[in-house]
Amino acid sequence: MEEKLPTGIKPYLDKLTLGVTRILETSPGVAEVTFVEKEPAERHTIVSWEQKNSCVLPEDLKNFYLMTDGFQMTWSVKTDDTPMPLGSMVINSVSKLCRLGGSSMYTLPSAPTLADLEDDTDEEGNGDKPEKPHFDSRSLIFELDPCNGNGKVCLVYKHAEPVVSPDTEIWFLDRALYWHFLTKTFTAYYRLLITHLGLPQWQYAFTSYGVSPQAKQWFNMYKPITINTALLSEEADSFVNKLDPNKVFKSKNKTPVLKKKPLSQPPGSQKSHTSTTSAKTSSLAGNSSRK
Repeated sequence: MEEKLPTGIKPYLDKLTLGVTRILETSPGVAEVTFVEKEPAERHTIVSWEQKNSCVLPEDLKNFYLMTDGFQMTWSVKTDDTPMPLGSMVINSVSKLCRLGGSSMYTLPSAPTLADLEDDTDEEGNGDKPEKPHFDSRSLIFELDPCNGNGKVCLVYKHAEPVVSPDTEIWFLDRALYWHFLTKTFTAYYRLLITHLGLPQWQYAFTSYGVSPQAKQWFNMYKPITINTALLSEEADSFVNKLDPNKVFKSKNKTPVLKKKPLSQPPGSQKSHTSTTSAKTSSLAGNSSRK
């Protein structure tokens, strides 16, 4: 059941969205805020999922599914009186909480998989850097949010051998298949999702290369509730366009184009041309008189 959130939003929906709908509705240019209301997941559905995947859902995520089977909230902005989808907050339902990198019965035996990307020379967790997930049997990875094709937010069980550990973490897998740590718990990730308003590519704010210039413009226009302003500042080293037109075109200045004039002949040549013409005329006249 899809409904547009009215001004008097239901109390439990207001708590579920942490009141961010009121902030969006009062923001300039926001056209419509849409929330897809979902029924709670059945307990036997969660138990069936755990038995199928041989792991136990973390308590906070399990309680979330017992309240609502997934989450979807979108909002648009008006451009030329036409609503354009911008913000998107999604958490997959239990049925769509699919394993990433798992072998499928429909793939060929020799077909490459994500596990083939594993490299034992990759740097493991040292110091303050956590150990990265693995695509092979060492980790269990489930997709929480498809991120509109900009990557995947995943629920990760990093220690699956010999027995799956109940400890989980939330990681972001970018489009180049690099891992970026987000939070240790689902509750902390849910707060990040809400407070960043579902802005495009907001997960890249937690990577070493940051959000794209286009996404940065949306960040400046609709600032998240909690944001490090240093991410939005233009630094000299990270400025995208370093082209200096004055230096590039310094030796290529255009000279004014002059209209071509007919070449003027010297006076001597004009006299010779006139005498030659008169000589030819007189010879023609003499020939005609002889006839």
